[in-house]
Amino acid sequence: MPSSPEDTTDRSDPSGPPDSLILHATDNGVSTITLNRPEAMNAVTWDQRERVIALLAQASADPGVRAVVLTATGRGFCAGADLRGAPVSGDRVPGDVARTIRLGAQRLIAAVLDCEKPVIAAVNGTAAGIGAHLALACDLVLAAESAKFIEVFVRRGLVPDGGGAYLLPRLVGPQRAKELMFFGDSLPARDAERLGLVNRTVPDEELAATAQAWAQRLAEGPTRSIALTKQLVNASLDTDRATAFAAEAMAQEINMTTLDANEGVASFVERRAPKYRGV
Repeated sequence: MPSSPEDTTDRSDPSGPPDSLILHATDNGVSTITLNRPEAMNAVTWDQRERVIALLAQASADPGVRAVVLTATGRGFCAGADLRGAPVSGDRVPGDVARTIRLGAQRLIAAVLDCEKPVIAAVNGTAAGIGAHLALACDLVLAAESAKFIEVFVRRGLVPDGGGAYLLPRLVGPQRAKELMFFGDSLPARDAERLGLVNRTVPDEELAATAQAWAQRLAEGPTRSIALTKQLVNASLDTDRATAFAAEAMAQEINMTTLDANEGVASFVERRAPKYRGV
């Protein structure tokens, strides 16, 4: 989903990757993060990963950002990890691989799951390996008809990383997750939608507009309420009923201190459309 003409590349962090590799713009409360290595099918580099993590953290902290769109340019959403740019620390010793995964792929997925703003994936093309998990970690997934998802790890004799074995069973159940991970077959967008991995599949030329329309709806909504709801849903499959109910009650307690919650109730009583401010 290319940036619109008014979008500008984020140049605020000199420690980040070359400006052209991550496009970032915020407009009307929507932060759009675009992977921009089309010649490499947007295989994500170490520097790009760190920049995306930072931008998601900034979105959480910035009251001016109320929704995030994560997308890419070219034919690929993200073809996986490009490890060629990763820092090299000498000979590998036991523990290095586990540490690399914890500090790398897992941090990227956690940054999406933990972002306090809703994150929409606009999957414009192939999402493979960590690229598939990056999309599936998002709160809502839109896919172009030409997009496909591939659990490519088994093709390389590897174990899935980036939270794949955590995310997939929660989305499609353990049997379907095993099928996808054991065979590594390419899954077209329409089939991914049928399985529940994708919210909606749209014609390629409509992806950008649909993603922005969804993001704008979220940006005009009660931001804190959505954030608390996201936390409850994400935690629901990892907790027992008593813990989930306690978390729900606390979320309600917290949310009722927000101006948006009071506006929502007042607008209902006064029979008018609410005007949420994100606070």
